[in-house]
Amino acid sequence: MNKLGLLGRNISYSFSRSYFKKKFEDEQITNTSYENFDIPTIEEFPDIIKNTKGLNGLNVTIPYKEDVIPYLDKLNKKAKAIGAVNTIKITKKGKLVGYNTDCYGFKKSLKPHLKKRHKSALILGTGGASKAIAYSLKKLGIKYYYVSRTASEGVTYTYNELTEAIIAEHMLIVNCTPLGTYPNIENHPDIPYNGITGKHILFDLIYNPEETAFLRLGKERHATIVNGLEMLVFQAEKAWSIWDVTI
Repeated sequence: MNKLGLLGRNISYSFSRSYFKKKFEDEQITNTSYENFDIPTIEEFPDIIKNTKGLNGLNVTIPYKEDVIPYLDKLNKKAKAIGAVNTIKITKKGKLVGYNTDCYGFKKSLKPHLKKRHKSALILGTGGASKAIAYSLKKLGIKYYYVSRTASEGVTYTYNELTEAIIAEHMLIVNCTPLGTYPNIENHPDIPYNGITGKHILFDLIYNPEETAFLRLGKERHATIVNGLEMLVFQAEKAWSIWDVTI
């Protein structure tokens, strides 16, 4: 029996497990299972590898996309450039190879909405997912600027420095924070939403709820809104092709 899974913390809500369960049913894949590996600290990761017979690969989610890297034998070129991993392939020789499919999923999901005016983006949050977003924007030729609660190297603006004029200047705003995720659906990044126009794109990596408070506030100002569901589907299928499980 082939085994795949998701590595993370507090992941009972996981998209990946339900997605792959349905995929296996629809495509009549009977020799492969997918389960959650919900661990309180990354130090427990080696035990999963050691004690899970038939494990072929893993998806990786919050908060381990960066923390898992020291435990891997190799990173593919993109994952190395990004500095975050969301997919691990376990080779026949037992080597752990890290990949990043978030960049692929985001780029594929965003591209149909882009216009020439979308030359500059604000990335809300500085975690592992934001690194893949920055990498993708760079590849698309879009300048990006990090927004965080605290000033640090690489952060252009803190939230309390943002003005309506700054918001109006950046036609693409990507939420990489967990603010607004179910069940705390009224939470949202604290930005001056009055600066948003009908020419903006608001992209939220969150998919549950389908329309976060961040997206709703953008929609009220006639912005194009995109949630993270399609991105997740694209990255999941890319991970499946990387694992290359014999079915």
